[in-house]
Amino acid sequence: MSGPETIRAIIVDDEKLARQYLVELLRQHPQVEVLAECKNGFEAVKAVSDTLPDLLFLDIQMPKLNGFEVLELLEHPLAVVFVTAYDEYAVKAFDAHAVDYLLKPFSTERLAEAIEKVQRNLKQPRLPGPELKEAARAADDYQKRIVVRDGTSVVIIRDDDIDFIQAEDDYVSIHKRDKSWLKHQTLASLETAMDPQRFVRIHRSVIVNVERIARIEPYTKDRYLAILKDDTRLPISRSGHKRIKSILS
Repeated sequence: MSGPETIRAIIVDDEKLARQYLVELLRQHPQVEVLAECKNGFEAVKAVSDTLPDLLFLDIQMPKLNGFEVLELLEHPLAVVFVTAYDEYAVKAFDAHAVDYLLKPFSTERLAEAIEKVQRNLKQPRLPGPELKEAARAADDYQKRIVVRDGTSVVIIRDDDIDFIQAEDDYVSIHKRDKSWLKHQTLASLETAMDPQRFVRIHRSVIVNVERIARIEPYTKDRYLAILKDDTRLPISRSGHKRIKSILS
């Protein structure tokens, strides 16, 4: 932080008028220094990496990358205040995982309350993660894509393109044909987020796209192998074999 009471902030909203409105209200709070205004998630990820802010005013519903996906790609702990017109079911998730949320349209007084909360929480900034999106997800609203960082770029991987996902320590490796990407996320969180009729956990370390399976072969007693259409071989545990049989039968 640039001073003992300064809050260095970035505003992310795809609507120009919404950004201008927030900037205007923040003029009444000189302790908040606006480092950047971003009109999409890609700009936000880069701006956070470049400036390392204390606070993110973040819209949820944006094209290309939504607010949840932005948070998944951040590697810098910060406070998050959602500025959104999002559905009410998500508010519970905001309560649990964000410093505060501002439901559009919000008042000057409501913004002041949010800034007070930020000031109380700045000593313990959090690194946002995929659990926020999971908490806000409706029960039948399965994840249709995965976003990952690839150096300075952001890659969007459609679920239809995924062959399998494999756990690697604190990361998952997402495989698409002859390419793979690492993401800091647990396999368990992806398992609950993706359509269980299409993506099945066949082993404690592997989730497979059912459509990629060519056949299943015995390996050892109570153990099997999933042979994919590109001849990739993946282990299947006893419990995984039961799950995959119930889907394929």
